[in-house]
Order: sequence, then C-alpha cells, then structure tokens
Amino acid sequence: MEAGTCKKELVIEIPVEEVRKETETVTANYARRAIIPGFRRGHAPVSIVRRHFREDIRNEIVQSLVPKFFQNVVRDRKLSVVGRPRFEDLRFEDDQPLTCKATFEVVPEFNLGEYKGLEVEEELPTVTDADLEQALERLRERAATFELTDGRPAEDGDYLSVNYRGINLNNSEAPPVEANDVVVHLGQKGTVAGFSENLRGATAGEVREFEVTYPEDYPQKGLAGKAYRYRVEVLSIKKKVVPPLDDELAKSVSEFSTLQELRNKLREELLEQRKRKVEAEAKQKLAEALLKNQEFPVPEVLVEQQLDRKLERMLSQLIVQGIDPRNTEVDWRKIREEGRVDAEKEVRTALILERIAEAEKIEVSEDEVDEIIRELARERHETPAAVKTRLTEEGEIARLKSSRRNQKALDFVYRNAIITRKSDGGTERVKG
Repeated sequence: MEAGTCKKELVIEIPVEEVRKETETVTANYARRAIIPGFRRGHAPVSIVRRHFREDIRNEIVQSLVPKFFQNVVRDRKLSVVGRPRFEDLRFEDDQPLTCKATFEVVPEFNLGEYKGLEVEEELPTVTDADLEQALERLRERAATFELTDGRPAEDGDYLSVNYRGINLNNSEAPPVEANDVVVHLGQKGTVAGFSENLRGATAGEVREFEVTYPEDYPQKGLAGKAYRYRVEVLSIKKKVVPPLDDELAKSVSEFSTLQELRNKLREELLEQRKRKVEAEAKQKLAEALLKNQEFPVPEVLVEQQLDRKLERMLSQLIVQGIDPRNTEVDWRKIREEGRVDAEKEVRTALILERIAEAEKIEVSEDEVDEIIRELARERHETPAAVKTRLTEEGEIARLKSSRRNQKALDFVYRNAIITRKSDGGTERVKG
C-alpha cells in the first residue's frame, strides 16, 4: 500500500492450465456460431476459427479470467476493495501464465477507539414568545389573499400581472425576451430595479415603454451587462391582504376554533422541532468527537463520490429554484476543491460509524428501507414502486441502506453518551 493512501497494487498470475481451459471454451463458442467464408456455420476448423478471431478470443479470455482471479486473490487476502480496480501491464503469450497488475483502493485499517460514554454538551430546548410570534406570522402570510386595487396607481409592495417584450439594444439580431401574465412584485428584493422604477404609478390596462440595463453580476448570464428596451402591458394590480391574528385565522388554518388553542399547539410543535434540532447538534458534536485523533487515510474514490453527491444536491437546488446552472457564473471546479476537506471528514466519519455498526451488530431491515423509499416518494410526488425501481437501476439501494445503518450507529453513540447542560448553577448531567 502506498504511504498515506488506501491504494494497493497486486500482480495477478493466472496458471497456464486455466488459460488453456478458458481458451478452449471461448474458442468452441466462437466455432459454433462463427461465419467464415467457405465453411458452413459451425463447421470451420478450430485452428481457422482461432486465427480468424484471435483478438476477439483473447479479449474475451482476459475479460473472463482477470476479474475472477482478482476476486479470488482479494477474498484469500481478506481485502475490502472499494471502487473498481484498474488492470494494466497485461502479458498474454501462448503457453505462458497470463499476468497483469491490478491497482485499487481498500477500506483502511484503524483503531476504532472508545465510542461509548463520550461526553457532549447539549442546549436546553426552549421556545420563546418571539419564536411563537414568528410562527404565527408565517401562518398569516400563508393565509394571505390578493385583492384588486380598485383602479389606484401601482405602489411598492403591489403585485402587477404583466405581459412584456424586450428588445436587445446591444444586438438587434438577438431574439426578444418576452412573457405573458407574469407577476412583478413592485419595489421588492428580487425585482429588477428598472421595472420597479418605471412601473411605479402605472394603472391597470396601461402600456409603458422603458429601457433597462442589467448589472454585470446579474444571475441570468444571458442578460448580464446588456441593455433592453421593454414594452410592458399592465394587466392587473393586486395588493396582499394578510388576515388579522384572531380566532377566525385559527379556524381557517387549523382544526382549532380559538387562537389560544392554535398558540398552544404551535408551541408544542416548535418545542418538538427544537428538541430534534438540539439532538441533531449533539450528534454532530459526537461525530466530531469520534473523528478526534483519527487521521487514517481514506479511499480517494469514496471522497470523489461524496463530492459528486454534494454537487448534485447543489445543482438540484438551483433547478428547483428555477435557475439554469449553465447560466450561472459559478466556478464548479473551485467549489469542488474547496469542499474536498469536508468530504474527506465525512467519508472518515462514515467509515468509523460502519465499524461501530459492525461491532454492535446494527442492521437495517427491508421494512426500514421500504419506509425510507416511501418518504422519498412523498417528497418527490412519485409512487414508491417508481422510486424503488429507479434507485435499484442506479445502484443506490445499497448506499441508502448503508447511510441508514450509519445513522443508527450514531443514534447508538448518542444513547450511550454522557450529556450535560449548562444552567445557572453550573453544568448539569441529564443523561448517561
């Protein structure tokens, strides 16, 4: 193994007898189905078949024998291989053993260390009156309605439904940008300043023309730094009406008939959320404690896979927000390299949790996997069968199961930890 890495190299040597046996089998298969001019299918002499399909036969022999013997060596040496091996330096000569060099990575060996009785400080889960009021405000916002403004001119905060068409002033041959029945939230963050400035004071049915120059750092790359002349038709102007904080609001957004009942329920829910957050933070601290003094090398292939997943999540978030990743000036290569240190820590933590799961015989049942799939299906508005089929085809079921097993291992560490909380009287042990 290379120092400081998980890379290994092995020379695979396949005996002459095995090569001959496989050569006979493969050649016989070719002879049965080979079409060679001058011979009926399956009746060409073996010597001619071997000469005619020499390279194809050799390639098939290599593809059949090398992986099989590699697996035999790995099994005999009790190596835990991650990723795919790379085979090179192939030597394949008549009446000689077939040899090649295999380069691959393995799960590193390391001392697990103590994972029971770890100490961690946990916050006291609390819900303040301010937290409750913010939650109620969010409910009011969700229950808001939009009403026409009865002919008054548009002002900041209004929602204007418009049709627009814009001509690129920098390039007359560029196609226009246009859209129908889109909403402009006047004077608000996220609305192009030129639209707010030129539509302020407009009335429903009015058409306005104006120029807008987009800033160089505008998120939509196709518009950044360019000037457009717009023709905008205002279809309607609406204002947002937020309902008062009263019993009627409680009835409209919940099963409760009074605001006080809604307040009580919200406080309970917020406290449960806070408890989960506090517990998650404590588990993160425990994961960091497990990493302490653990500087063993991790397989590069696992780090690359972790980086791939992190970038895929970022891309998915952009797409959900309606942003085309191709139109952003994001240096993905730089983001990938900056995330490497964290990815290595995440892989190292996962390897430690896997060892804990093995030591404590923690397993994940098929019912648990099915429940995870049902949760994913609900999030993605798909059927569980469709999600499971896709995950199976993508080879993601095993990773899903491994992730859940590691989470259960961290849960085990948390249940067996010594948890303390700070109080006015000092530090108080609350568990363990």
